[in-house]
Amino acid sequence: MNKPPRKKNPTFGVAVFIVVAILLVIATLFYNAIHEKHEFDSQNAQEPSVSSDAAAAANAMKPASGAAQ
Repeated sequence: MNKPPRKKNPTFGVAVFIVVAILLVIATLFYNAIHEKHEFDSQNAQEPSVSSDAAAAANAMKPASGAAQ
């Protein structure tokens, strides 16, 4: 009636370790890509675009509404 003790399977532990390591590498790549994109966007957001320069020039050419004539 007594069952013999079950042997542990060492390959299961190795497989779990490999899967966790691969997921960690993928997560690191995603984190670095998102971080670099935010850094790139913050550096390029400081420079005004051509369309905003054109809009600012067009607004400067308009006479102020309600100006004395």
